[in-house]
Amino acid sequence: MKKHGILNSHISKILTDLGHTDFIVVADAGLPVPEGVTKIDLALTLGVPSFQDVVDVIAADMVIEKITLAEEIKQENEQALQYIMHTFAGEQLEQTQLNKQAAVIEFCPHEQFKELTRYAKAVIRTGEAKPFANCILQAGVHFG
Repeated sequence: MKKHGILNSHISKILTDLGHTDFIVVADAGLPVPEGVTKIDLALTLGVPSFQDVVDVIAADMVIEKITLAEEIKQENEQALQYIMHTFAGEQLEQTQLNKQAAVIEFCPHEQFKELTRYAKAVIRTGEAKPFANCILQAGVHFG
């Protein structure tokens, strides 16, 4: 059994197989998953696990160079937006912060966001029950 890192074998495999610019989606309980895209369902009850809990664990194990959010998050879920900005916005990070990394943050309309999910390597469904708590995490490269 693994001692550290992600224990979920499906998520661990997806992250291991990601190449540069491949992406995954971390989704709230309501985001539709396109046919043919791998769905890893972590939802237990409404709110469990949370969007933030899942993104934190993945970010600790994945090089993330870009994050895409729905434009609507700005009006409908300021808490999730502030979490993403605080965790990934480069100007707010110090080099010594563990589990924090600078990433480009982009926005698009929710309908376009849903279209982009068709190209994801996987959609990881959380139990999050707040609107627009979804993000596309694009893989960067780690050379040591």
